[in-house]
Amino acid sequence: MLLGRVIGSVVPCVVTPGLAGVPMLLVQPLDPSLRPKGKVLVAADATRMAGPGELVSYEGGREAAMALDETFVPVDHAIVAIVDGVDLIPEEDRG
Repeated sequence: MLLGRVIGSVVPCVVTPGLAGVPMLLVQPLDPSLRPKGKVLVAADATRMAGPGELVSYEGGREAAMALDETFVPVDHAIVAIVDGVDLIPEEDRG
């Protein structure tokens, strides 16, 4: 599971068939401690409910396209869940 935070949206001027009505959101990838990691990416919002500031789970590659109503559309990343919270185990308690 990949975690990220929604930091904005993208408004396309041309929409590929199969992606009509699917929000495109800017997502900042996060590390396991919820700190920013890597470059911001664009993800199709399969939930159609994520908004700015929300913690989300996303997938990349072929799995991203399969998360949408019409599968095999040209997307690299898709938001698959809105995350309510994350409980981290302190490093000293990890096995």
